[in-house]
Amino acid sequence: MRPTETTESSSQPRDININIRAKRRQRDLIDRAAELLGKTRSDFMLETACREAEDVLLDQRIFTLEPETFRKFQALLDAPPSENAKLRKLLATKAPWEP
Repeated sequence: MRPTETTESSSQPRDININIRAKRRQRDLIDRAAELLGKTRSDFMLETACREAEDVLLDQRIFTLEPETFRKFQALLDAPPSENAKLRKLLATKAPWEP
């Protein structure tokens, strides 16, 4: 479960309004998706926006290294992967749905 799912419980009242303007086709698209999931427009939009916000924030994590350690780290990233026979076999195998 994502943090937004665990921290946003039904026991916590919604006390803040978020207003946005949308085009009719955008609203209709959101409504169709929400309906498929059995959610209200508001629930769908909040869950989707929070999930995306978490992803953006998680992608912005920063770590710092001393220059020499960073050079070693970068060399490891730039080096070709080591030989892996099992991975090579897997990549050469056709997927079950391919003809």
